[in-house]
Amino acid sequence: MVFSLFFAIIVTQRILELGIAKRNEQWIMSQGAIEYGKEHYKYMVCLHIIFLISFLLEVVLLERTLSPFWPVILILFLLTQSLRIWAIQSLGRFWNTKVLILPDASIVKSGPYKFLRHPNYTIVVLEILLIPLMFNAYFTATVFTLLNAWMLSVRIPLEERALSDMTTNYASYMEERNRFSPTFQKELE
Repeated sequence: MVFSLFFAIIVTQRILELGIAKRNEQWIMSQGAIEYGKEHYKYMVCLHIIFLISFLLEVVLLERTLSPFWPVILILFLLTQSLRIWAIQSLGRFWNTKVLILPDASIVKSGPYKFLRHPNYTIVVLEILLIPLMFNAYFTATVFTLLNAWMLSVRIPLEERALSDMTTNYASYMEERNRFSPTFQKELE
C-alpha cells in the first residue's frame, strides 16, 4: 500500500511536469526558441521511463520493503521536491525538459539559480538515488545513478554550449556559480 501510493505520486508528478514542459515548449517556440540536443532527448526520456519500470519491478518482484531509514530518506526526498518546485517556478515559462534556447534572452539568476548552475539536474541526481533507496531497491539505485551520470555528461555540456552561444550573459553566470554545489561566498546579483 505504501509503495503503491509512493509510486503513484511519483508517476503523477512526472506526468504533470511533462504537461508543464509541453505548454512551456509551445510558448517558447512561438517566441523563436531553438532546440538543441534533439537527438539525445529520446534516450533521456527512455532512461527515466526505464528507471521507473526498474524501480517498480525490483520492489514488486524481489519483494523489497520499506527502508529502516525511510523517515530520513522521505525528508530528503521532500526537500528535493521543494527544490524542484522552486526551480520550476524560478524559470517560469523557460523551464523545460528539452534544451530550448531563446536567442539573446537573459539567464535567470533567481531562486536556486542564484546559487547553482544546474539545480534541476542536482535534484534529479538525488531523486534517482533516494526514490529506490526508500524501498531498498539497490540495483535500481546503482544502475540508474551510473546511467544518469552518463546522460548528464552529454546533456550538461550541450546545454551550457547552447546557452553560451545564444544568451547574453551565460559566461559570467558560469564563472559565478558551481555546477552542482551551492555557491554562497561570491557576491551574487
